[in-house]
Amino acid sequence: MEPKVHILVVDDEEIVRESLTSWLEEDGYEVEAVESGQRALERLHAKEWNLMLVDLKMPGMDGIQLMDEVRKTHPDLIIIIMTAYATVDTAVKAMKKGAFDYLVKPFNPEDLSLSIKKIIDHQKLVKENLFLRKELKKQYRLHDMISKNEEMLQIFDLVKTVAKSNSTVLIQGESGTGKELLARAIHEESPRCKSPFISVSCAALTETLLESELFGYEKGAFTGADSLKRGKLELAQEGTLFLDEIGDISLKLQMDLLRVLEQKEFRRVGGSELIGISSRILAATNKDLKKAIEEGKFREDLYYRLNVISIRIPPLRDRKEDIPLLVEHFIDKFNIEMGKEVAGVTEGAIRLLMDHQWPGNARELRNVIERAMVVAKGKTIQEQDINLPLSAEKVNSAGKSLEEIEMEHIRQIVNENKWNINRSAQVLGIDRVTLYNKLKKYNLKKEATEV
Repeated sequence: MEPKVHILVVDDEEIVRESLTSWLEEDGYEVEAVESGQRALERLHAKEWNLMLVDLKMPGMDGIQLMDEVRKTHPDLIIIIMTAYATVDTAVKAMKKGAFDYLVKPFNPEDLSLSIKKIIDHQKLVKENLFLRKELKKQYRLHDMISKNEEMLQIFDLVKTVAKSNSTVLIQGESGTGKELLARAIHEESPRCKSPFISVSCAALTETLLESELFGYEKGAFTGADSLKRGKLELAQEGTLFLDEIGDISLKLQMDLLRVLEQKEFRRVGGSELIGISSRILAATNKDLKKAIEEGKFREDLYYRLNVISIRIPPLRDRKEDIPLLVEHFIDKFNIEMGKEVAGVTEGAIRLLMDHQWPGNARELRNVIERAMVVAKGKTIQEQDINLPLSAEKVNSAGKSLEEIEMEHIRQIVNENKWNINRSAQVLGIDRVTLYNKLKKYNLKKEATEV
């Protein structure tokens, strides 16, 4: 059974109110008629109105003033202005202020019925489309991750299965692909979701600091250890410990971590008491750990301990069908954060985004959209709002490997930003530690001419 359509009629003339009520009720609508704008505001919250028919000329509060007030609390309510003064000026003014349409008095009942039916049908279609879009987004969403790529959707399904176990998971993928988001999704889908999710960036800390961060320390364990500190392993009890960039830890810490995984217990730095752990460990890396094993930089036994379940996130350049979906998601997010009302991007802008190779993956796309929304002057993001240095320069990549292209791109960005590492990392969509690692990997150094 279709829900009733509720219409509020606002007119100071009694005969108009009675006529409209009679005609609309014959068409099956539920109608309430009031004599003034003030009375309409009083009835506004009484029920969920589908439509308001408002007289333009009324004593006290006129139709446009009433519409302004209604918009403050009900911005999406369809309002039709009724007027006997059918001038272009009044019609244009009403439409500019947000009226859906206007009707000229005196009414022809058949024309009125047809107009109202079209509006109600349009409203139903809009609601159905919104519902379908929401349902579609649900299909493509796993907590804070969004994708319509077939490989990613298979990963989403795998996450829901893996989450029910306590097995260690190794998440692999380039910087910016969303490894931590995936780890959080595993935690949120698991029975541990009410317990803590603790994240540690292994690349951001020295060996000594990382050891203290993971294991904690006893009072007096070393100079400056003025009080007992519980480490992340302890804080994550019953929950999930996420070790990001696990490929960057030292061989000594790899041995310590292997012991924890095998024995399910550890000691704080400077302590003798064995502390059992019940947390689940997830790890992530953007490094090729098998290559690191061959080079003697990563323990093979630790690799197999971590790699009980392996998930590899594909880079954004391999799932470009996700770009429009992610753009829409980021626009919605930044509209809320910035208090803006950006509706979308132009076709030219989306083409520009689709053509880019995204070395910084989804994180880089997020940063590009954030900047575009800051500089955009209208309701849509234009091509000129998109800052893609590599696309703009049209770097010739013919015959070059992916690593060569990445190296050139990084060199270009750090030079453009006068070797400001923070700013360069933001433009690239990666963190500072990852940028430092890549500068070291490609032996890129600031030269005297690079100012």
